[in-house]
Amino acid sequence: MAVWGARMPAVQQAADLSTAGLALVLLAAAVGMVIGLHVGGRHAAPAREPLLLTSGTVGLAAALAVIGACRTPLTLALGAFVFGIAHGVLDVALNAAAVRCQDRLGRFIMSSLHAAYSLGALGGAGLAALSARTSHTWLFAVTGLAVASAAVAMAPMARTLGMLEPTTPARRSPDPKDSPGLPRARLWLLGALAAACLLGEGAAADWAAVHLHSLDASTAVSAAAFALYSAAMVAGRIAGDRLIAHFGAPMVVRIGAVLAAAGLTAGLALATVPAALAGWAALGLGLSVTIPSLITAAGRGGPRAVATVSVTGYAGLLAGPALIGALATLTALPQALLLPALLAAAVAALSRKALENPTP
Repeated sequence: MAVWGARMPAVQQAADLSTAGLALVLLAAAVGMVIGLHVGGRHAAPAREPLLLTSGTVGLAAALAVIGACRTPLTLALGAFVFGIAHGVLDVALNAAAVRCQDRLGRFIMSSLHAAYSLGALGGAGLAALSARTSHTWLFAVTGLAVASAAVAMAPMARTLGMLEPTTPARRSPDPKDSPGLPRARLWLLGALAAACLLGEGAAADWAAVHLHSLDASTAVSAAAFALYSAAMVAGRIAGDRLIAHFGAPMVVRIGAVLAAAGLTAGLALATVPAALAGWAALGLGLSVTIPSLITAAGRGGPRAVATVSVTGYAGLLAGPALIGALATLTALPQALLLPALLAAAVAALSRKALENPTP
């Protein structure tokens, strides 16, 4: 994911895409991901998880290699669409399997697993930066081959996940529209909180550097804003499992969300470069355990519940940056960036209701 995102300008240039054309390619990936999340949610039964894990990873790797070879807008959109489908299938299978592993172990591991994703993102971005002078076609091909080979090599290990003893069967709600064992109202609350959290992540990815630049920071310092956000999120997720085991998910998520809201608000209000950097770092640290905790809570309803929360959450990730841009046009960027802070405050207020009884 990070390798593709970091080399996006090269992809755009190779296919001679306008800004609007690139937006359509990204939309194709987003549509594919939504489809993949639904497909994964329907088929991620314990016995099928190993196949979905391996095929999803190989599909993601193959699509990346194909994207690197695309030279027309149509082929690039098709490659991005397949990439999105594989990403969605893999996302649901990973989180559903992680919930079952966590239940089997009897201790929290979800935050650490999401930390691995963040570390992978940092590593992929670093790899793309180091290979900036290399053709993106070769980079995508080599990365895809390495990822696919690793997935095939670990397929026997993935098969052991299908042998895990199932957890206690969830009670079914009398309403057939509810997810098994998870009331529909709580399911949508989890999804709304995931969207609020991921909107903040999208804001950091697309607007943190712009915010620093508006404060007359240098290009290097502006780029460091998202790096600080990401590093703080990794640190929070590495420590998250132990904190949740000791204090409980509702308290850890609530305190973290308060830190995120207060830190970003202060960084925006003080309007200095050091305060802004600290504010983005506070946002990353404060929201670091939210998504893992929400996925754990959704996992009680099975793979379909995980898929529903993921789809709703990614809606915030995809729509958030554009919404902030529209608000900045109407007001100013600092005022528009208060939206993630306000949503973090909402997470703090509602997390206890959403995350009750989170113990695996």
